[in-house]
Amino acid sequence: MKPRILIVEDEPGIADTLQYALRTDGFEPAWCATGEAAIAAVRAEPPALVILDVGLPDLSGFEVFRRLRETADVPVVFLTARSDEIDRVVGLELGADDYIAKPFSPRELVARVRSILRRSARPAASDAPPAAPLRPLQVDDGRRQIRFYGRLLELSRYEYGLLKTLAARPGHVFTRDA
Repeated sequence: MKPRILIVEDEPGIADTLQYALRTDGFEPAWCATGEAAIAAVRAEPPALVILDVGLPDLSGFEVFRRLRETADVPVVFLTARSDEIDRVVGLELGADDYIAKPFSPRELVARVRSILRRSARPAASDAPPAAPLRPLQVDDGRRQIRFYGRLLELSRYEYGLLKTLAARPGHVFTRDA
């Protein structure tokens, strides 16, 4: 059975290129042009991996990613024209498996997909649910909560705001004025 790869991309030309490259390399590509369609597709039949554009017409790719993570632990590769450092950091800090900026090499993207699938391969006949990979800090804006390696931190609203700001820009030196 070929691994199914869901492409979430609003530009048909890019989607066609990705489908061709994936199909040629032995994958079964599926395509959605909107975030809502992608969320529905993953709920209906979780793919082996999702290639997700950040700039979608209906939802931000980051929002789609958050909503996907609520129901499925599927590897995600962001593929986007947004190549600023902050966008890459946000995508990776959210928990994406990779972040590729456009323009891109279809062969390199397929090689990265193969690599991620090798790393995320799990035994098929396991009764225990797969453990989600732990990230040091997980910020949940909706609930205004932060988890440190999965453990909920009890923070005041000021502590929450400060830690969220620091976590968004690791290594950055802040001044009192900023």
